[in-house]
Amino acid sequence: MPDSMSEQLQRDMECEGLLECFHGLKQLDRDVFQTLVGTEDPLTVDEIADAVDRERSTAYRAVQRLLQAGFIQKEQVNYEQGGYYHVYRPTDPSQIAGNMQRLLNDWYAKMGQLIQEFETKYEDADASTPSVEG
Repeated sequence: MPDSMSEQLQRDMECEGLLECFHGLKQLDRDVFQTLVGTEDPLTVDEIADAVDRERSTAYRAVQRLLQAGFIQKEQVNYEQGGYYHVYRPTDPSQIAGNMQRLLNDWYAKMGQLIQEFETKYEDADASTPSVEG
């Protein structure tokens, strides 16, 4: 049975929520990522800025956040007469998913450690507190 439009939209929103949750990405970052995913060829920052209707500097900051998060890759293109420029393409989805899984595992381990520290701290405090019997 095919999914209803609202079920598909809900799944899409949850997926995009992962991008925010794991990497603190903004709506513009998601728009830039979707633009890159939707094109066959890598794009320059100027082409990205045009596609998302933003200033070049604003698009560049989104590109930098996506690079740092590992969602896109930068490639250098050399001119024959010398010089170069950069283009950007999306990272393979399985690599992105693997990175998010590692982040989740690291977070889970850290939370487990903090819970253990909490328990140890307050068990020790509880054991040292004299009980009052009347």
